[in-house]
Amino acid sequence: MIDTHTHINMIEEISIDEILKNAFDNGVEKIIVPSAYPKDIEEVMELVEKYDNVYGMLGVHPSEVKDWNDDVENIIIEYSKNPKIVAIGEIGLDYYWDKSFNDLQKEIFIKQIKIANELNLPISIHDREAHKDTFDILKKYNKGSKIVMHCFSGSVEFAKECIKEGYYIALGGVVTFKNAVKTKEVAKEIPLSKLLLETDAPYLTPVPYRGKENQPAFVKYVAQEIANLRETTFEEIDNATTNNAREVFGL
Repeated sequence: MIDTHTHINMIEEISIDEILKNAFDNGVEKIIVPSAYPKDIEEVMELVEKYDNVYGMLGVHPSEVKDWNDDVENIIIEYSKNPKIVAIGEIGLDYYWDKSFNDLQKEIFIKQIKIANELNLPISIHDREAHKDTFDILKKYNKGSKIVMHCFSGSVEFAKECIKEGYYIALGGVVTFKNAVKTKEVAKEIPLSKLLLETDAPYLTPVPYRGKENQPAFVKYVAQEIANLRETTFEEIDNATTNNAREVFGL
């Protein structure tokens, strides 16, 4: 398995070495760590340089775009030339917490899409309660970067619209939650060729560890739940999603 989105630098209960040992002991061969804040960028670079099976993506989360400046932009461009930086992310729009700077979110989102296009890197998208604007901006401004809809929270209909555009759908621990009806439907209906696994650790911990900090080792519960929903084997989900991740991120 490949955990395509995991903030291991934010996990507090265990060390990075323990996190990685647990992951590899549970069948996770590679993990990808995104930046969310400008201050995360250096942390991500340290992790990818220190650990063989850790890769990174660089970007500024929509909730943090007030901290964007030319220096941050230049650092992202320069550091993303490192072959272990495999995407720009997580970037996008988030209208859940604070709608007062939506225009700034859009502006910085577009800037980061253009960076990804220039560097020929895929993009990991954060889209929370902003489906239409996110989709419209991607359709208008993205010129050839592969798109991953991280922590997908839309309907089956929206998932199908994304897949028509060639986007990938990444699912995490939410698919194991009893009341996550929409996410379970998406897991059942979308083509396996467009599915990716993630944890978004330390958040969104899957059943049976809900309430504790998430970690990459728990991605197997996501894979198992998707297998159950699709009435197939764990191995089929593992193989398909691992191959998709290798394809998208060039691993």
